[in-house]
Amino acid sequence: MKRITIFAAVSILSFTLFSQQVSEETIVINVEVPVRVFQGSAFVEDLTLSDFEVFEDGVPQRIEAVYLVKKRSIERREENKRFVPETARSFYLFFEINEYTSKLGEAVDYFVHNVLVPGDHLTVVTPMLTYRLKSQTLEVLSKEEIVKQFKGILRKDALIGSSEYRHMIDELSRLARALSASFATFEQSGEIVMDGTTVVQNPAKFADSLVSSEYEGMAIEEQLERYREMLGNLESMRTTDQQKFIEFANLIKDKEGQKYIFMFYEKEYIPQVDPKILNQYISLYQDRPTILHTVTGVFDFYRRDINLNVEEIKQAYADSSVSIHFLYISKPAEFVYGVRMEEHSEDLFKAFWEMAKATGGFSGSSSDSSFLFRKALDSSENYYLLYYSPLKYQSDGQFREIKVRVKDKNYRVVHRLGYFAR
Repeated sequence: MKRITIFAAVSILSFTLFSQQVSEETIVINVEVPVRVFQGSAFVEDLTLSDFEVFEDGVPQRIEAVYLVKKRSIERREENKRFVPETARSFYLFFEINEYTSKLGEAVDYFVHNVLVPGDHLTVVTPMLTYRLKSQTLEVLSKEEIVKQFKGILRKDALIGSSEYRHMIDELSRLARALSASFATFEQSGEIVMDGTTVVQNPAKFADSLVSSEYEGMAIEEQLERYREMLGNLESMRTTDQQKFIEFANLIKDKEGQKYIFMFYEKEYIPQVDPKILNQYISLYQDRPTILHTVTGVFDFYRRDINLNVEEIKQAYADSSVSIHFLYISKPAEFVYGVRMEEHSEDLFKAFWEMAKATGGFSGSSSDSSFLFRKALDSSENYYLLYYSPLKYQSDGQFREIKVRVKDKNYRVVHRLGYFAR
């Protein structure tokens, strides 16, 4: 969080009215930096103010105060200047999942029973809706009842919210299997001669007659077009809106206290026709421009490019002083005969991993979502709050990069990347 103090001002309104008339010397910017220090996986809790160094854009800064915080309690303080740290907690749990599992249930159980306490704020985002825990809920309902309702919501929304997605994956699998089976039939028919290239007598007529019972009446050309169309529909479902990322960062920036985002992201696989088979279609249908165009479109979807400006998003979330924890739920690819299951989440994986790093959060990959959640919670519950006043501050809207070090120690130090000077 960035705190602004105007010596000549008595309110936010007066700052708005007179900000262009006061000199830079009358403005003091106090920057708050949550910092976590680890030796191996253990949090280092015996550091003092003199142990830390802070740099802004490479320039050493004077640290005004350091507070050791455990969960929501300030355990130790050292102050050259007095501050009133806000240690209230806001949790945001995002579930980008296609199915509810027992491990997710364990994660929910652990969080409610061991982490969540009265005074905490909780927002849960499922594939269907956004839910906010009412402030009095922990006083009215037992934790067992809260867990029961939480699990029920997650189970229902995962099932309903991902039904269209699962239907698309199922149809893509059937189409990919049907298109692959066409060439398997070629090889058994005696119509193909293999000598480094594929030669088929009257290939278009022969291939058009090969349809599975499910796609009876649908020619190869129509199957290919349907496959390309389904890939496009799936892509539109997965498109991420960068502006919404930025808007959410701005929305939570002014929220007091410590803010934590936990992103449960399930590994994705897309059923693909093997590129070798698609190239065979190109060879067979040199005289069919429509098929050539369709196959080229399929290859375009195979080469998916990220559509996010990761650097801009990283800076926005660092500026909002939120800790993002990226929990990547891995799983083995389903075996589908004749179909290649290709991972299709590597682009977003990289973006979210970088966002977590830029905000001082945890990133991890495992098939056990409960294990990941516990590690993220354990790594985030203890921290230092450092305050410093930037030297020669200028409100120019530029991003200021922060670097925190522990003197003469080879500790792992994590914190937010910086803030915007405005």
